[in-house]
Amino acid sequence: MFCTRCIETNTGFLYICVFFFFPGSHRYGDYPKLPNRSLHERDPWYQWDQQDMRHNWGQPMHWDFDMYIRNRVDTSPTPVPWHTMCKHFLIFLTTMLIMFGVGEMYPSYRPVGPKQYPFNDLYLERGGDPNKEPPVVKHYEI
Repeated sequence: MFCTRCIETNTGFLYICVFFFFPGSHRYGDYPKLPNRSLHERDPWYQWDQQDMRHNWGQPMHWDFDMYIRNRVDTSPTPVPWHTMCKHFLIFLTTMLIMFGVGEMYPSYRPVGPKQYPFNDLYLERGGDPNKEPPVVKHYEI
């Protein structure tokens, strides 16, 4: 599609500029408008001239080819529909929030016995009377 644009200068001259463009584009000129597809969608088993770019010699490159190379945007369709992915994520998030709430309401602690010290529970070191017999310490097994 061609467009004419008139430009009038200070001297009164009228210039007509003609350029080729695609409507709503970035003025590609006569460069082909290729579909926005990433290199992931090309056949990986084909013998490409440039394997890492999946590109043959003489093929036109996309105008924004650096955006669609294999380590950037992947435009291939996902194997799972978008609404199913959202549903599964929300189910997972809800389950985790419910489990967090139950864990806050009913906390669980590991059973802990009293700390055991040697030498009659450090009777003398803790200020016990050496003339008296230390109290009997009962050790329970779990």
